[in-house]
Amino acid sequence: MNPAHAEAVKNTRNAAEHKNKTMTKIREAIIVEGVYDKTKLEQFIDAIIIPTNGFALFNDSKRMEMIRQLAARQGIIILTDSDRAGFLIRRFIQSCIPPEQIKHAYIPEIAGKEKRKAVPGKEGLLGVEGVSEEIIVKALQNAGCSPVKEEKAHVITKQDLYMAGLSGKKNSSCLRKELLRELQLPSRLSANGLLQMLNALFTYDEYQAFIADFLARHPVHNGDC
Repeated sequence: MNPAHAEAVKNTRNAAEHKNKTMTKIREAIIVEGVYDKTKLEQFIDAIIIPTNGFALFNDSKRMEMIRQLAARQGIIILTDSDRAGFLIRRFIQSCIPPEQIKHAYIPEIAGKEKRKAVPGKEGLLGVEGVSEEIIVKALQNAGCSPVKEEKAHVITKQDLYMAGLSGKKNSSCLRKELLRELQLPSRLSANGLLQMLNALFTYDEYQAFIADFLARHPVHNGDC
């Protein structure tokens, strides 16, 4: 078997395993440092996972406001790396949110480097993306995460966004920007990201009442935003 074929077979097997894998659903939103950490957790954790984009969070008021809203609504778990940078980010978030809305998950200090990196990080430790699934799940359990056994009876779907004119229509982009501004969410949040946040912030009935009021106050745009 040539290397390209072997890699293709491996990817197919991994995709099949992921599809059949039982996901752990957690009520709290999980705050991680980067997109690679988010991608790692999404393989086995069903939760809202928000990357801080490293130290960029310090100057990103919209993202910080999104984290505040999630903390107030359902609580957050901070899962940053065990190096100095990870603790600086953790302390920054702590300074912005009431302590009763935060749970802390810690990974152990393990020497090494992630496969995608040519050299180890400054302190020579594995980050969240580099440790095993078992270590991450144990860290979340130790933090006192709240597993969710049942789905909501009625969730907000892409069809609801379409019916409200927030996707799939001529002026959807403009209307979505208005909604993101009103909810104090990042303007670059995707339609899928918006859907995830709406389900975190509202029950279905609360959403219906909110969106009806929002649409009454924001008539459909004619032209550019």
